[in-house]
Amino acid sequence: MMQVKENNTVKVHYTGKLTDGQIFDTSEGKEPIEFTLGQGRLIPGFEKGLLNMKLNEKKTLNIAKEDAYGEVNEQLIQEVAKKDLPQDMEPQVGMGLVSKAPDGSEMNLMVVEVKEEAIVIDGNHPLAGRDLVFDIEVVAITETATEA
Repeated sequence: MMQVKENNTVKVHYTGKLTDGQIFDTSEGKEPIEFTLGQGRLIPGFEKGLLNMKLNEKKTLNIAKEDAYGEVNEQLIQEVAKKDLPQDMEPQVGMGLVSKAPDGSEMNLMVVEVKEEAIVIDGNHPLAGRDLVFDIEVVAITETATEA
């Protein structure tokens, strides 16, 4: 029976939940996600949890925040004066923003507080600082051809 190994391409159905059971993402009713292990596209705990799973096997992964999106980085939470925002912008808590760095890279930000003269933005991933639970099912395993 084939098992998931490093560098395999796999298709997985999943439901991601917070430890209180609140669902934050799922592939239910959609196509399963497909990715190659070892490319760093997914959080480390998800990839580690898939290793050695068999085709059609189901499993629940409890992923500590250190193997998910890490701790909240306080340096990524900053106050920005409203006068520095675009004039037509009406900031609201929960609003997503994108900041462009001089090198052209982009960072997703979230408005977490609106004050009289400023807003507070957070550049952390929304799930940073949270332990996560994933119910997963392996629906396809493809061995990646290795170079001779």
